[in-house]
Amino acid sequence: MPVQRLNHAVLYVRDVERSVAFYREALGFEIVMGMRGAAFLQAPGSTNDHDLGLFEIGPAATASPAGRTSVGLYHLAWEVDTLEELERVAAKLVELDALVGSSDHGTTKALYARDPDGLEFEVSWLVPASLLTEEILAARSSIRPLDLPADKQRYGAQTRGGVGVSIPV
Repeated sequence: MPVQRLNHAVLYVRDVERSVAFYREALGFEIVMGMRGAAFLQAPGSTNDHDLGLFEIGPAATASPAGRTSVGLYHLAWEVDTLEELERVAAKLVELDALVGSSDHGTTKALYARDPDGLEFEVSWLVPASLLTEEILAARSSIRPLDLPADKQRYGAQTRGGVGVSIPV
């Protein structure tokens, strides 16, 4: 029985209130349940019980060495519906001084950011399968700079993105 999708992620954070405030402001998550030292958040429009769990471990916690001196999770990725929404999220992440990069992966247009604890996440828009071309599919093996104005012109600012990995059927 194959896995269908990721249902939620759980992160250890230094200060749960600070992290809740960040994810609410940056991505519009809302608290669906909280308790001392923990919060469960849901993304706008999600039908999941929760999409993100946060557990506080205190201010003395050190930064994760994952990717530098140990194995571990690199980042989580959330999808947005339109390029206009990706652009809005990019502006919000810049305002929060959280945006650390952006890339065009052919089928995926991506932003990369860090939360207050330095944990990285991605926000992306996927080219719908109906708009994929051989050129776009070939570009999956390369990483180019993201050009949101050009992508909005090419695909449309309000075009709903693909779900999961956009692969023509």
